[in-house]
Amino acid sequence: MKPATPSRSGRGREPVKNFHLPLPERVYEALRHQASLVRKPATVVAREAIEVWLQEQERAVVREAIAAYAVQHAGSSVDLDPALERAALEAWRAKKPPR
Repeated sequence: MKPATPSRSGRGREPVKNFHLPLPERVYEALRHQASLVRKPATVVAREAIEVWLQEQERAVVREAIAAYAVQHAGSSVDLDPALERAALEAWRAKKPPR
């Protein structure tokens, strides 16, 4: 087994796997251009973009799960605590500026 190699994303030493990714020429050229603008290797820019996309996908899964839970439990006893809702409305009314 290969030893861990330094991560270029700043997270210390992580195992790294290679991934061959053929790109359409226009995407390849755009990646190279953007990499030159930020003065980073194209592989680093591509890795960072993939990491951001994966994080967005994970957040989307969580958002969808929360939304599904909210729809499933709307109007049930776990929807809102009536006392907490009253307290929030009272606090909101107390802070509301007079007309």
